[in-house]
Amino acid sequence: MAPTLAILDGDVMDVAQAQIPVTDDGLLRGDGVFEVMRIYGGRPFAMDEHLERMARSAQTLRLPFDAAAVRADATALIAAGEPDEAMLRLVVTRGGRRIGLLETLPERPETIALQTVTYTPTRVLDGVKSLSYGANMLATRLAREQGADEALLVTPHGRVLEGPTTSLFYVLEGTLYTPPLSDRILDSVTRRALLAVTDASERITTLDDLAAAGEAFLASSLREVHPIHAIDGTALAQAPGPVSTAAAAAVREHIEAQLARTPAA
Repeated sequence: MAPTLAILDGDVMDVAQAQIPVTDDGLLRGDGVFEVMRIYGGRPFAMDEHLERMARSAQTLRLPFDAAAVRADATALIAAGEPDEAMLRLVVTRGGRRIGLLETLPERPETIALQTVTYTPTRVLDGVKSLSYGANMLATRLAREQGADEALLVTPHGRVLEGPTTSLFYVLEGTLYTPPLSDRILDSVTRRALLAVTDASERITTLDDLAAAGEAFLASSLREVHPIHAIDGTALAQAPGPVSTAAAAAVREHIEAQLARTPAA
């Protein structure tokens, strides 16, 4: 997932040349916003939605944000890098720096195991995709220390939320569900797409629900649909199962249809 090319305040450069001051509060305090989107055949998927969420995050943080400049950075970086399949990371810091990185897609197993990690959402950051991701990254490390691939965030009261960088979907008695936004989870672009192209619905989710689930998967811009084969060491009945497989096909069809309407950079 190492970056291959960067853009800093509108200037495309080798990633090793991209530098910001150590006094930037984006670095010192995690004060800034970011988005990550996937590139297919040189075209970014859902750039408008990602930039709209980035602007909302910046507004909540009272962070100056030039949407046109960030879009121009993204377009210039894609044109310079000519990526086929890649990920694009966009960052705006409190110090006023605009950063873009082209990165290779990470390799992942076909199915994954999750370990629950106790987590309390920070209400003041509801809906904000900020640079303050230390807790999310620690959750993943804690899960891996216990032999899992990824964490599943659960409140101290037992409400199941999401992964550190993903949304959760699961199948209970044949119906596809996902935890509700009212439980302070991120309004994921891919989550929104799945709700549009499947019959999934929101449901307050507990660990008992997951214990009874026949299928489950994580969803994100980079993963699309990623089947889960175990949670807390307990195997799910199917990974992937028919509902997960159909959801993966539906979201990929949605992505391809949108990309067909997206001009090349």
